[in-house]
Amino acid sequence: MPTTTIRLSDDLKTRVAQVAASASTSAHNFILQAIAEKTEQAEQQAALEQLAHQRDDKLTADGQTIAWSDMRQYLRDRASAQPAKRPKPRRVSLHITQSPTV
Repeated sequence: MPTTTIRLSDDLKTRVAQVAASASTSAHNFILQAIAEKTEQAEQQAALEQLAHQRDDKLTADGQTIAWSDMRQYLRDRASAQPAKRPKPRRVSLHITQSPTV
């Protein structure tokens, strides 16, 4: 396994050691877990952004969407065990209006 050197301030090194000890682990293991968690978080964020871009591209391409008011009513009906008719997508205007500059 390759070695990577990181430089920690004395304050941060002390804090890591204290927290690691209270978690019954070594400072080394605590740092590895922190890096793994931060990496997972960044990967999940990137995947979410990619999905958002894909959905935005699809919406821009076909202009079909479900109005939030229709979807909200559908979800309320389903949550209250009432008969719920699934809303149908419809074409929406996707132009962006800019506010006047002052």
